[in-house]
Amino acid sequence: MRNQKVALVTGANKGIGFEVARQLARQGFRVFLGARNEKAGRASAEKLREEGDLIFLKVDISDANSIRAAAEEFSRQSDRLDVLVNNAGILLDEDKSALTLTPEIFETTLRTNTLGPWLVAQAFAALLQKSQAPRIVNVSSGGGQLEAGADGWAPGYCVSKTALNGVTVQLAAALPKCAVNSVCPGWVRTDMGGENATRSVGEGAATIVWLATEAPHDLTGKFVKDRKVIPW
Repeated sequence: MRNQKVALVTGANKGIGFEVARQLARQGFRVFLGARNEKAGRASAEKLREEGDLIFLKVDISDANSIRAAAEEFSRQSDRLDVLVNNAGILLDEDKSALTLTPEIFETTLRTNTLGPWLVAQAFAALLQKSQAPRIVNVSSGGGQLEAGADGWAPGYCVSKTALNGVTVQLAAALPKCAVNSVCPGWVRTDMGGENATRSVGEGAATIVWLATEAPHDLTGKFVKDRKVIPW
């Protein structure tokens, strides 16, 4: 349908991304479920088939060639993109300190958590600009917040999210027609968050979906948690 809104959610084969894809599909979006693992991505898209219009899109956001190929494949199936949810991310240094973090782990983390969303936004910018009211939601973390200072947990991951917040501000300036925001979903019970986390996947996805759908379009270049702007 020409008027049907179109969304791309990266890292959507499980966890928060999977739930965001589910909720957007239920709201009538045509959802491209992005994942680097083709088998897992296709299986997840199949699980959500009854929820609405779901399409698997292979994309490894740590690989610029994969991102370009995904944008080309997407453009063969849709003439625009209304919502980009940069959800894919990795956590490799939970047990490290700032004094033991290796360059390899830090560079790998930055490539996925910071550079990846930036390159995805670049690759899909032309398609976003064809939307009447485009939106980008970058899934960040309170761990990247500078306001209260760091507590020493997962320093590479946290710095990658601080940097992602910087990417959000830059993209908001470069795309004035687009609402671009970072979001902290809270501590969520996923493979990354663990079983002791305080929030369900649905609770973690709630503000992401709000930013993707109902939030005021003039809310842009901000860091948001529980539908409220929070300090960087």
